[in-house]
Amino acid sequence: MRFSGAEGRWAARLGALRDVVRQDLVTRQLAGHLPKTPCRILDVGSGQGTQALRMAARGHHVTALDASRDLLRVLEAGIQPGMSIRTVQAEAERLRELFEPGSFDIVLCHGVLMYFDDPDPLLADLARLLAPGGLLSLLVRNGDALAMRSGLLGDWTGALQAFEGTGYVNRLGVPARADRLDELTRRLAVQGLQVRQWYGVRVFCDAAPDGAPVPEDIDDLLAAEERAGRTDPYRRVAALVHLICARGEERLI
Repeated sequence: MRFSGAEGRWAARLGALRDVVRQDLVTRQLAGHLPKTPCRILDVGSGQGTQALRMAARGHHVTALDASRDLLRVLEAGIQPGMSIRTVQAEAERLRELFEPGSFDIVLCHGVLMYFDDPDPLLADLARLLAPGGLLSLLVRNGDALAMRSGLLGDWTGALQAFEGTGYVNRLGVPARADRLDELTRRLAVQGLQVRQWYGVRVFCDAAPDGAPVPEDIDDLLAAEERAGRTDPYRRVAALVHLICARGEERLI
């Protein structure tokens, strides 16, 4: 996966405005779809573990998988007594060999698909790991609004290039790929996954500078971002798209 080697630059941005908005919005959007009883959750590309820790704090049994030992240490330092979290250091490409089919009720895959030239093998593995009726929470770069960040930053060359395809270089300096909602919905359907709901993430603050601090009016900012993330036309120009997908009752091999 192309993200390898950028972990340090990623960690340096933790706690800044864009990171806080992303993590909080994903948590809020996911909350309404979670079962009230404890379930088995796999977080693929868990990173520093923000979502894994929040899921464990709700009483769920979480397996957090990431290729970076350093980021897993950050996660492990946040584990509180009573939390059920297991960490696994491995690349996402190894999901098939590490876990049996139907092992999880919910799979999280946030900010990972963009680093795969061909998303279909990973999507197939994610679907395979879900129990019948399970949910996939998928966060991707929005290919339908790829020109927005460059345009808002006054990078007209970058904005024009973004209209021509779905490839880009992200703020970590890593080549990545964006997904268009309709095409991704079709790819998911091939794997037996139906999009139950989708949201936008970072509609208003994606062009904020790296390391921008959290403002005093963060509660109002988050409320505005949350509303925009579920309202057309705003969610369609968000930097990220968050999809909640349900797997059918048939069993995938």
